[in-house]
Amino acid sequence: MRGPTQILPTDRADEMLINMGPQHPATHGVLKVVIGLEGERVTRAVPHIGFLHRNHEKIEEARTYPQIITYTDRMDYVSGLQNELPFILAVEDLLGVEVPDRAKYLRVIFFELYRLASHLVWLGTGMLDFGAITPFLYTFRDRERILEIVEKTAGARMLPNYFTFGGVRRDVHPDFFKDVADFLDFFEKRLPDYYALVLDSPVFQARAVGVGVLPKERAIARGASGPVLRASGVAYDVRKAEPYDAYPEIEFEVPVREEGDVYARFWVRFKEMEESIKIIRQAIEKTPKVGPYKGKVPARMKVKGSRYRAVEISRGHLGAHVVGDGTDRPYRIKHRSPSFANLQLIPDLLVGARFADAIAILSSLDPVFGEVDR
Repeated sequence: MRGPTQILPTDRADEMLINMGPQHPATHGVLKVVIGLEGERVTRAVPHIGFLHRNHEKIEEARTYPQIITYTDRMDYVSGLQNELPFILAVEDLLGVEVPDRAKYLRVIFFELYRLASHLVWLGTGMLDFGAITPFLYTFRDRERILEIVEKTAGARMLPNYFTFGGVRRDVHPDFFKDVADFLDFFEKRLPDYYALVLDSPVFQARAVGVGVLPKERAIARGASGPVLRASGVAYDVRKAEPYDAYPEIEFEVPVREEGDVYARFWVRFKEMEESIKIIRQAIEKTPKVGPYKGKVPARMKVKGSRYRAVEISRGHLGAHVVGDGTDRPYRIKHRSPSFANLQLIPDLLVGARFADAIAILSSLDPVFGEVDR
C-alpha cells in the first residue's frame, strides 16, 4: 500500500535508494532515513520514526500525579530532570502551589547543569560523526563530574527524579554549592580546548560552514526551536519569552546566528554552555542560604482544569498540556517535544546535500528519540 511517507522502488536509472538506520550509530537513536542518491548527492530523504514505541502519554494517564514525574525523566534521557519541569509547573498552576525562592534557584542550577551535560553528550557524539574521537573522550570525562554532583544530592545520575510539586524532593548536599562552583571553574578553563578542537579547526569548518543551511522562514514554518531555531536568526528562548522559576531574576544572553548552517548550530550550543555557566553562578549567589526547599502540597492531589506550560530544555521548546477531571489521575497529558518537530527539517536539509554531509547535518539537529517516540 502506498502511504504518504513510504518510498517506493525508484524507476530512475541514475538513483539508488538506501536505508540509513534504524541501527546506524550516527542516527543518534532508532531513526531510519530512506535516502535517494544520485552519485554523492541526496535526491530525497524521508525520516521514519516509531521504532522505540514508548507510549509515554497513555502510561502517564494511568498513574497518579506524583507517580508521573519519574516517567518524564525518561523522555529526553540525555537532559534528565529538565523533562520533569513543564509537567510540574502545569500542575502547580492548577493547584495554586507556591514554590519557595530557595527551591526556584535550586531548580535553575540543576536545570542548567543538565544543559551542560546534554550539550557535552551532543558535542562528543557529534564529533564522532565527523570522524573525531578525542572530543568524545574529553566531553564524557567532563560530563561525569556533573553527574557525580547530581548524584550526591538526588541519589541518581541520568534520571534523578529530583524535582517535585512545590520545589525539590530534598535539600542539597552540604558541599553542593562548593562542588558546583569548583566544577564551573574547571569547565570554564576547558572551553578553550573545545573551541580549538572543534570550532577553530579548519577541517571542521570545511565540513560545517555553508552545509545544511536552514533559512529563518523555513525554521519557523516547521516549528523548529532551541539551538536549531536560534542558529537561523530567531532569538526565541522560553526562558526569556515565558520565564519560569528564578529565571526572571537572572541576567543572560540568548546566542543567535544568522547563517543557519551546521557551523552556526554548533556555535550556538557552544555559546549556550558559556551562558549556562553565568546563569549557575548567579543562581548560586542568589540562592537563599536558609529556608524551605518545598512548598505546601495536598497529600492527595486531585486536579481539575487544563494548563499548558513550557520550558527551554537543551533541544528547545518542551511543553506539557495537562487536563485534570478532578481525580488523582490526569484525564489527558500531551507533551510537545522539540526533537519531534525538528525532525521535520530532514527533507529540507538533506535534499541536495552530499551524502557525506547527511551525517553532519543530522548531528547538528541533536535529536533524542526517547521524546520523539514518546
